[in-house]
Amino acid sequence: MDQTLQAVLAATASFFVVSLILASILIICKGDSKRRRNRPSIAPARARNSASPKPDFGESATFDPSLNRVSMKELVEVTRNFSPELIIGDGSFGLVYKARLNSGPIVAVKKLSHDAFQGLREFRAEMETLGKIQHPNIVKILGYCATGSDRVLIYEFIEKGCLDQWLYDTSSEEDYDSIELRLPLSWQTRMNIVRGIARGLAFMHNLDTPIIHRDIKASNILLDENFQAHIADFGLARRIEGSHSHVSTQVAGTMGYMPPEYLQGATMATFMGDVYSFGVLMLEIVTGRRPSFPFPGEDGREVRLMEWIYKMIERKRYMEMVDASISKDDLNESVVVEIFKIGVKCADEKWKARPTMKEVVEHLDEILA
Repeated sequence: MDQTLQAVLAATASFFVVSLILASILIICKGDSKRRRNRPSIAPARARNSASPKPDFGESATFDPSLNRVSMKELVEVTRNFSPELIIGDGSFGLVYKARLNSGPIVAVKKLSHDAFQGLREFRAEMETLGKIQHPNIVKILGYCATGSDRVLIYEFIEKGCLDQWLYDTSSEEDYDSIELRLPLSWQTRMNIVRGIARGLAFMHNLDTPIIHRDIKASNILLDENFQAHIADFGLARRIEGSHSHVSTQVAGTMGYMPPEYLQGATMATFMGDVYSFGVLMLEIVTGRRPSFPFPGEDGREVRLMEWIYKMIERKRYMEMVDASISKDDLNESVVVEIFKIGVKCADEKWKARPTMKEVVEHLDEILA
């Protein structure tokens, strides 16, 4: 009897185990079948991928009739996908690359950082306006490209690089131009550069739709083969519509060149802001001293350019402020004094006391005639 009971119990247990196994297999199979029904088939996905549109290279425009329209695809190609090896400058809101277009000309290509312009419409409007500027002391914008959040400007290429390199010899020993770059700029050359910058700004400020540059500094002035100045880097430039005297936009610029009213909380960019930056740059060109770098004063205390100049002017030590690399044998001290006076007047802390750029040009022409 015990053996029979054991056999029944064993059979019953085996039946339940087998039933559980079969039920589990059935549940798994149904779930897998459901997943297969809900999952998109591989073949249609591949078909969709193969039929996807080609990459969108956005829109482009050229302002120079002799230049064919340049696409973003071409710019990526000629800059080797914006290779660091081709970088020739670091402008406001972007890097600048040297490249040869497929049609032949060498250009400067500036890829703006994504926060340089908020939208395509604003970018397009600004570039179309700047592209119409024709002046011997302003770098030409040849065109632009835009796709997605990328914005790229195409400038004419200026042979001798930026003024900053010539004032301070920022070239490396390996640079093939290093010997030339070490040559100091003469007084006459510096005055020609100053006049060129002044003329370019006066032109911009007196257009039917005036333009404020907002970032005048040594690294934004390019020199051609004849050492003529060309104002560059319009990443921050803004137009002034109608009769408004300022631009309703966040102020910007570079420390050392930025007018005091901006630092004190002014929220509007003005013509007089450009005048101040020009005055500082003018004094920098004459003295060969960076406005943002402190240096030891006569008492051993560190001073900055404008503070040092004010103290030297109080003692009428004008000639001592002229860059030591400039030969003073043929310098006319009265001309030097007038040049310093113009620079200081432009860089007056009170914006109402500053002259217009048109007045600056007239004064420089009288002094340097």
